[in-house]
Amino acid sequence: MPDMSASASLAMTHLATLAKEVDEDKVTPGVLGFIVFAAMALAVWALMKSMSRHMHKVDFKESPDPKAGSEDTPATPKAKQG
Repeated sequence: MPDMSASASLAMTHLATLAKEVDEDKVTPGVLGFIVFAAMALAVWALMKSMSRHMHKVDFKESPDPKAGSEDTPATPKAKQG
């Protein structure tokens, strides 16, 4: 390995001391955790965008029931006679 300059050597010693200050018993998610979280957030965003597009296509207007007939009175059960 070629000789490192003094500033690079100094930077490496500072980084090495920072690495030793981290608690070795502490568990952190790291880069993999960030990637998984970002992928899940992207998937939720895509699903919400898709749901929004599908909801805009839905027609909420009710069509008249063809079985109801043309009577204007509300449908009430007829009493049995007999």
